[in-house]
Amino acid sequence: MIEVLRQTGRFPLFSSEGCRAQEAAALLDSPAQALMARAGLAAARLSLAVAPHARRVWVACGPGNNGGDGLVAARHLALLGMEVHVSHLRSSKSLPSDAQWALQTALEAGLHIGSSPHPPEGCGLIIDAMLGLGLQRAPEGALKEAIVAINGSGLPVLSIDVPSGLQTDTGCACPDEQGQPGAVVRAQHTLCLLSLKPGLFTGQGRDHAGRIWFDNLGTPTSPGDSGLLIACGERLRWRSLARRPHASHKGSYGQVLVIGGAPHMEGAAVLASGAALAAGAGKVHLKPLSAASPTGSVLDRPELMRWPEGPLDGRTPWQDLTLVTGCGAGHGLDAGLASPLPEILRQAPRLVLDADGLNSVSRSAAAQALLQGRRAAGLQTILTPHPLEAARLLRWPLAQVQADRLKAARTLSMVLDCSVVLKGSGSVIASPGEPLHLNGSGTAALAGAGTGDVLAGWLGGLWAQCPTMPPHELATVGVAWHGEAAHGAQTPLRAAELIEHMHALQATLP
Repeated sequence: MIEVLRQTGRFPLFSSEGCRAQEAAALLDSPAQALMARAGLAAARLSLAVAPHARRVWVACGPGNNGGDGLVAARHLALLGMEVHVSHLRSSKSLPSDAQWALQTALEAGLHIGSSPHPPEGCGLIIDAMLGLGLQRAPEGALKEAIVAINGSGLPVLSIDVPSGLQTDTGCACPDEQGQPGAVVRAQHTLCLLSLKPGLFTGQGRDHAGRIWFDNLGTPTSPGDSGLLIACGERLRWRSLARRPHASHKGSYGQVLVIGGAPHMEGAAVLASGAALAAGAGKVHLKPLSAASPTGSVLDRPELMRWPEGPLDGRTPWQDLTLVTGCGAGHGLDAGLASPLPEILRQAPRLVLDADGLNSVSRSAAAQALLQGRRAAGLQTILTPHPLEAARLLRWPLAQVQADRLKAARTLSMVLDCSVVLKGSGSVIASPGEPLHLNGSGTAALAGAGTGDVLAGWLGGLWAQCPTMPPHELATVGVAWHGEAAHGAQTPLRAAELIEHMHALQATLP
């Protein structure tokens, strides 16, 4: 058993359909009830670890195999001398065979099985084993009542496999008949079994799952059908990808041109430029869209180089640089970015497009056509939208983007034929022909103004040093690094401080 997000590496993710296929294959290779026996024992062991002083435990079991796992856990805890209260919140339908076995063995062990949807007095731990993978609709009746009671109890909660009510593919609550989000358990710990589900790591998943543990129940690892979870330590790949010879010089590490910073929005471009410098680019040029010098840019970061005023043209060659475009570029097609954007899309070899650059593309069919043609022309692009910017590009309602973040990122990548980082809790990295990557690093400390500008600049700074690195891989490393820098930070983390946190992680590279 491992705590997933404290591990280093990449882990396969499975859709609900993929989970069922993996479970079916495992059942063929295991004796009857063996998987449920292992699952219940794992849940009991984790219960003892996360609530060692709890003497009274309430196990809320549902009508399927998730409830069977809970019944097995309850039996083990009772055998260890704990006071175990079990509520079996089942319908009139017959139980699956393994769940029926779990119920029979629990009764034979002397457990009293009740039906109350409320925890008993003096309870020290709640085990949520009500609804697992098979969730089809919002919880109703006693199941809904139990979820409400659990969330209002203030007690520590361990969910088995997934918090009851959470959709495993999306990280969202199942909508009820009125289209409103249904009830979802808010757990402090979740023990994910057999296969990792993407919904635990994106959308509302992290808020409901708490600390996420994983036990493969002794089954072999197989490729996932929903991409890869990026746990931590991705920045450690960077040193092997971009080793610096002793005889190198600033020209060895590329140049970044940051275009942005309309009037009253100059700080966004300064943050992106500072991040590109901290990432290690050899030179960073700033071309502000404001006539005035960005406030503090020279005093705070004198290493920045001001790009000549006027249009982008051949007099000051820029076509070999890595461009970061759109940070604080202003609103409307008449904003300062409207004039250079077509040439940027036609010629920039490596382009990170963020913020108002994305909004400009969403409003212009011509710009969208230029963006769609870049990969075929040998030009590389990374888009870094937040959910609202993604909704504008897709012409979807914002709620539709957040209802299935993996689908939204994949669709946007396919439509615009480029790499996409859909930011948010569990940022999703999608590229044509590549498996989805779901980032596991980051905290709510990143929920502040300017942190997205820092990410865009950091990606540009890394890309300048490794210009041949595929954008999908580069985005994965950069996004994970950005999130890892927030760990341990106080909320909120100011964007300028984030740059220094990210830069400090350079010193920890092997």
